[in-house]
Formats: sequence, C-alpha cells, structure tokens
Amino acid sequence: MPVTKILLTYGFMTVVFFIIDLLWLGIFAKGLYQKYLGHLLGEVNWTAAIIFYLIFISGILIFAVLPGIEKSSFLHAVTYGVLFGFFTYATYDLTNLATLKDWPVTIVYIDIVWGMVLSGSVATLGFLFARWLMQGS
Repeated sequence: MPVTKILLTYGFMTVVFFIIDLLWLGIFAKGLYQKYLGHLLGEVNWTAAIIFYLIFISGILIFAVLPGIEKSSFLHAVTYGVLFGFFTYATYDLTNLATLKDWPVTIVYIDIVWGMVLSGSVATLGFLFARWLMQGS
C-alpha cells in the first residue's frame, strides 16, 4: 500500500477514533469515570493524551488494518483490532488494579470491553476505507 494511502487511512482512522471515543466519554459513559475514579482524577494533560491517541491509532493501523489489507481479509482486520484493544486496555487496567489503591474492578471490566469495541470499530472502518482507497488505484 503506497505511503500516501497509508497516511490517508491513518488520518481517517484518527477522525473515526476521536468521534467514537468522544461519544463514549461525553454521552454513554458520562459520569461513569467520575463516579468510580473521581478521587483519582486531575486535570487532563492534553499533550500526553494526544500523543497517546496518535500512538494507539498507529498500533491499530500497524497490527490490524495493514495486515488485513495485505491478506485481503476483513475478518483478520476486525479480529486483530479487537485483540489489540483487549491486550492494550487489559494491560492498562490490570496494571492499575495491581498497583493503585482503590482501582475499581468494575472499571477494569468496562474499560477492557470498551477497548475491544473501540479498537475493533476503528480497525473495521479503517480497513474498509483503505480497501476503498485501493480500489481507486
């Protein structure tokens, strides 16, 4: 896949990721994190947050979307997107559960499932977008 199409796919995935995650944080889970983690929350460090998101989206692209395109396999992209979300969110939440006082188990379950849904959705749409771009070649 040409670099320009990879970059376009990455840009598309970034927009999709932010829309989906903002819907989750702003509508569906509004108040959830405050309820369970309010005693731990501080001001958002936006620089760190944006760097994390850009790295995370790169991971979905590298480990799910591009291999799916290479194999011409929608199922591969979706499966590896879901697995990427599982492993990354489980790493975060289980590390917090292991090391932070009062990290709620409820958040561990919710967050891991959310990571799977978010990453799987972004991988799915990223794969479809990349395949659409490739058809235009």
